Amino acid sequence: MHEKKVISTDKAPAAIGPYSQAIAFGPLIFTSGQIPFDPATGNLVAGDIQEQTRRSLENIKAILEAAGASMEQVVKTTVFVKDMNDFEKINQVYGEYFPNPSPARSLVQVARLPRDVGIEIEVIAAPGHGHAESGGGGCGCGH
Repeated sequence: MHEKKVISTDKAPAAIGPYSQAIAFGPLIFTSGQIPFDPATGNLVAGDIQEQTRRSLENIKAILEAAGASMEQVVKTTVFVKDMNDFEKINQVYGEYFPNPSPARSLVQVARLPRDVGIEIEVIAAPGHGHAESGGGGCGCGH
């Protein structure tokens, strides 16, 4: 039987409500949505949407690393944006973090995001999947 394991790191924004930065369950890691908050400075990134996207993805990267995983093991992302007109600018940065084969993705425009940021990103990762050198994830999938 699988148990939930809380993933936490001070290299990403602390949870400010009744949620965890991430939860590992079985062979998967589920992150909470990450906004462009810089834990080193304690401030939101005030730059353009590309800087906000990069900071959000760096937060995700830090959380995954705390769980012993990497961005290459992300299998699904959900991206929430305030302005769909930023789509191409977001994709430019997003592609740096997720080269081919890229994970499955949903990207939706929403009316408002926490602290009025321009983007929030969450991911699902499958550690032990996607890298021959990882030796499998012990999940019985035959990887």
